[in-house]
Amino acid sequence: MMTTTPDTHILDNGMVILGEPMPHVASAAFNFMIPAGAAMLPDGCCGAANVICDWIFRGAGERDSRQLSDAMDRLGLHRMDSVSSSHLSVGAAMEAGNLAAAIDLYADTILAPHLTDEQFAPARELAIDAVHSLDDDPRQKVALHLRDQFYPHPLGRNTEGNVAELEQLTAEQTRRLIARRFDISQMLFAVTGRYDFPAICRQLEDRFGSRRGIDAPEPQLKGPGRHYTHIPNDGAQVHIGLMTACVKPADEDYYDARVAVSVLSGGMSARLFTEVREKRGLCYAIGARYHGLRNAAGVLCYAGTTPDKARETFDVTAEQFRGLSEGITQDEINRAKAGLKSAVIMHSESSSNRVGGIGMDHYLLGRVRSLDEIKRRIDATTLGSVRDFLRRHPFTDFTVVTIGPRPIDVEQQRHE
Repeated sequence: MMTTTPDTHILDNGMVILGEPMPHVASAAFNFMIPAGAAMLPDGCCGAANVICDWIFRGAGERDSRQLSDAMDRLGLHRMDSVSSSHLSVGAAMEAGNLAAAIDLYADTILAPHLTDEQFAPARELAIDAVHSLDDDPRQKVALHLRDQFYPHPLGRNTEGNVAELEQLTAEQTRRLIARRFDISQMLFAVTGRYDFPAICRQLEDRFGSRRGIDAPEPQLKGPGRHYTHIPNDGAQVHIGLMTACVKPADEDYYDARVAVSVLSGGMSARLFTEVREKRGLCYAIGARYHGLRNAAGVLCYAGTTPDKARETFDVTAEQFRGLSEGITQDEINRAKAGLKSAVIMHSESSSNRVGGIGMDHYLLGRVRSLDEIKRRIDATTLGSVRDFLRRHPFTDFTVVTIGPRPIDVEQQRHE
């Protein structure tokens, strides 16, 4: 794997510019990470970040909504907009020759969005529709509710939104949120692929360099929510989500944690799939993954089953978490490490995938990890180090969310 040195520049106002060259590609991708994610907004406006993400593109600078869309289409932009706990991210992938023009369009949306009343209503309606659509995606719905209950408030706030709060959201209120949270001093710009870094720095200095920071506040954390939440649904399926605490991305044990989770759920030979689905036939889908924020992290698991098998599915799944360190083998470690490294390599081959990675690295760790470093750290984990991690950080207590016709009894597993 070829090592590349990340490009880094910080404007006088604090805005961070990152780049990772990929000279073998003819594309480029960029991402503006704005500190206006779901957890960064005040209570009572859950989902406002999604409205903002749409609204700022409905006319900006000298272009109205249609003109802005046409300009993006002429550049062949593939938009990559998202809302996380910490950031509202807007970006695009394109042929490398169109990068400078694309950055200018996006600078307009951040610095000079029109934010008209007539364009606010359709942006809000799209956000409300997205929340309603979660009824057709119970796996995602469980995960969103699970993070909301597991993390200290507001870190786990639903990134899709709350219908009741969205319906009460006004254009003027949302304008105030933008003025409060579009803090240039905390903004991060990342670019990957084929690019001219000095030219990008000059362009961003010209567009953003004169803007000062506004000292946007960090959220005040409160305790996590309920241990168990049930969402009634009369369907013939039960969707179970459970989450347990894990080390944060910046912790020294991070790679041992990732290998441990991969042993648990890294493929068809991993423990959850073989023990819960294949041997016992308790569910039609099951999987677990690491989920990390800057201030907290956990392992999130989903299982889809039927009402008559729901309690046993939960019990056996919890047993696999609690007993993960028991009988763990070198073969399991080898498969887990190979799977993780393969995922890293495949993910890094796309400029649009990698641009999000380097931005979050800087936010979570204060620096960008090279792909070689990630590979070396995975290789450095051993059977002994993973066992030691699990002894010190056992997966023993769970936050649980279920969607289905009736609740399940999770208290016995909690206190065993």
